[in-house]
Amino acid sequence: MRALSQASLDELKAATPGKQASLQLPHYDRQQMAVGVVHLGLGAFHRAHQALVFDALLAKGDARWGVLGVGMHSTALADALAPQDGLYTVQVASAAGRRWQIAGAVRQTCVAAREPQQVIAAIAAPSTRWVTLTVTEKAYGPELATLLVKGLAARRAAGLGGLTLASCDNLTGNGHKLRQLCLAAAQQSDADLATWITARCTFPNSMVDRIVPAATLQHRADAAEATGLDDACALGTESFWEWVIERDFADPLDAGVLASAGVTVVDEVLPFEQAKLCMLNGSHTAIALMGAVMSLPTVADCVAHPDIHWYVHELMTGVMMPQLRRPDLPAYRDALLERFANPDLRHKVHQIASDSSLKIPLRWLGTVKARLASGQQVEPLAFASAVWMRYLLAEDDQGRPYAISDPLGDRLQALAQQHRGDAAGTVQAMLALPSVWGNALPANPQWTSRVTFWLERIQAVGVAGALSQLRAAQATSP
Repeated sequence: MRALSQASLDELKAATPGKQASLQLPHYDRQQMAVGVVHLGLGAFHRAHQALVFDALLAKGDARWGVLGVGMHSTALADALAPQDGLYTVQVASAAGRRWQIAGAVRQTCVAAREPQQVIAAIAAPSTRWVTLTVTEKAYGPELATLLVKGLAARRAAGLGGLTLASCDNLTGNGHKLRQLCLAAAQQSDADLATWITARCTFPNSMVDRIVPAATLQHRADAAEATGLDDACALGTESFWEWVIERDFADPLDAGVLASAGVTVVDEVLPFEQAKLCMLNGSHTAIALMGAVMSLPTVADCVAHPDIHWYVHELMTGVMMPQLRRPDLPAYRDALLERFANPDLRHKVHQIASDSSLKIPLRWLGTVKARLASGQQVEPLAFASAVWMRYLLAEDDQGRPYAISDPLGDRLQALAQQHRGDAAGTVQAMLALPSVWGNALPANPQWTSRVTFWLERIQAVGVAGALSQLRAAQATSP
């Protein structure tokens, strides 16, 4: 079987003229597209998200959106894509079925740690208009700042205009944080450069969303069956995607261009970020913890359980949505439930439950505090918190052990075992961790009482039994 490349793609297009419903090919002239985007953090998410937006713009005839995909340290993906001329195959799966797309937006690849001068030169190239980033929030430090500022300094020295630098990492106010990082680094070396960046470059906040599981050999095999070509970089994703970005671009006309490809351009990203954090991420954590203790391996397996499906709907509708400002919240909730039910994603609960001591403060606490302050009920989140404390015993309801991946894992498991069978003692010990719960909740009698009540029920009848009781109680509550 021939490997995927520009030559083998041209042969495939000649053999299958026109468009097929199940296979989408890049029919634009890839030789004519300019590298207009330098993307830092080449990986599965970018290839299944922003790169497909740029692919759609290229397909519309706008040749400015070719991508230089930059791996930050790992060379594996960049070197695998190079002999494929940047081409790769994406399986898009939904309840309606699967379709395939060969994406052509990635024009070149390199690795920042190995070829920093190529990255700097690309940022300073006349055709470059954007820099996008998916480097993970942990990477927003001196190394990233140095790379970007060197590129912007070279651009200024060449007499070129500014850029749009768009962080797509999971950080609230990610554009603001990136701007501060770059300006601080520029100030240390050249105050005039910092002034130029302020005047010429923009750093829009953005929120991105698409579930992209780790690529597998099955993706490669399925891609080969669909295309007749061997693709070492094939991956899969869901049909849902969202990119919400602030209306703040070096070229103001880009707002309309992006909107034409399905990007949501807004004046304020925060309401969308908060909805994602609470409704998607917060629900995901609750689902994963229940699934782990109930021996349900994936998110789809969990939401196929009637009581868990009810729980997620109730959590989002009755507890989270009243605190949020995103438009069309009911439609967003329904889209999330549909995504969670997608069996093709195989999103493993133990993967999602990892680092829960870091996720709970971000995903649950704001809602809990707001509702307690206004005297509203917190039952679904009290239940989820009790499930988390039960999860820390590291064994399911059938007594089968599992591993816990968490920076506080050893300490949390020791506390869970120390107070095993003692719901009140467990809750008191767990709520005493300020890094997880802050300082206010442990002193709130309503919160402590409700978490203790549900942990007692879980200890008595298991998570599934307690969940059934929660559903019955909520059905009769006013």
